[in-house]
Amino acid sequence: MTTDERAVLEANAAFYRAFADRDVDAMDALWARGVPVACIHPGWQVLNGREAVMASWRGILGGVPPAIRCSDEIARVTGRAAFVVCTESLDAGELVATNVFVHEDGAWRIAHHHAGPVASDTEDDDGPRSGFLN
Repeated sequence: MTTDERAVLEANAAFYRAFADRDVDAMDALWARGVPVACIHPGWQVLNGREAVMASWRGILGGVPPAIRCSDEIARVTGRAAFVVCTESLDAGELVATNVFVHEDGAWRIAHHHAGPVASDTEDDDGPRSGFLN
């Protein structure tokens, strides 16, 4: 694992820590300011722009957000951009998430978060399949 991959995974862990701790200030500090940002919460329409994204987090963290745990994180870095794919575990089940990061002001900051339900796997003659396209 590279140094950048470790740093991206640390930023990803900070994102889930801010979520779990309901820390709006920490969440705000994690989101990029120099590039356009977007967020898709499970079941929501896309939120474009930092103002809309942070308003959503203030609403979620101001209430009682679900207990969440991130696992199976994999980081990929290409230049000044990176992404993490992971599993989000909640009481209601699991979600799959992608978090996109940009290197900004010496730190990895989130530019995009997308979480959604995990399709159940099924088997057929060609092996495992999942999702609506199968």
